[in-house]
Amino acid sequence: MHTYLVRVWLPDRPGALGQVASRIGAVRGDVVGIEILERGAGRAIDELVVALPERDLVAEISQVDGVDVEDVREVAADRHDAGLAVLATAVRLVEAPDTGAVVRTLCEETLADFEGDWAVALRLEPVEAVVEVGATPTAAWVAAFVVGSRHLDNGGTEGCPDDVAWADLAAAGLAVALGRRGRPFRWRERRQLASLARIADRRLTD
Repeated sequence: MHTYLVRVWLPDRPGALGQVASRIGAVRGDVVGIEILERGAGRAIDELVVALPERDLVAEISQVDGVDVEDVREVAADRHDAGLAVLATAVRLVEAPDTGAVVRTLCEETLADFEGDWAVALRLEPVEAVVEVGATPTAAWVAAFVVGSRHLDNGGTEGCPDDVAWADLAAAGLAVALGRRGRPFRWRERRQLASLARIADRRLTD
């Protein structure tokens, strides 16, 4: 058996998720986890953890009226529970031995948790990268992006480009940003990042 993460858009109505689960069962798959990533405008974006003999389920799921498959990818067995991964990162932030380790842990662990391509923590005044992981954009670009996104609704989480997520560490005068190609950041992930940033901010300013 293989484990897959399947992101689906489906009508936000009773029974829609059950229909999707039924189609997964039709190809001998088993839904072992569900996370609601975003809801609005009559639709929901769910991430399903599916145990499956083979990756032959996109056509089955798409047979449900109003359902679209955004992404399917195989994952290691120990990486499929996003909620537990974020909690583990929170513990590592609390237990980090010093401020430098807090910032590096925030970047490295959120990059892994959200399967990003790059992560950076930076000071905004004056602009300076503190920790960079992966092929990050320039600190000036990230700083301009963060400052320019602050006017958006919901703390800058709504209306942002899909491929970048960021959060303030306001008391410490820092921000953290993540980039990910090919799979949009959703509301739940952005809120999880913001919560982890708050924990890190508290550690940095205690």
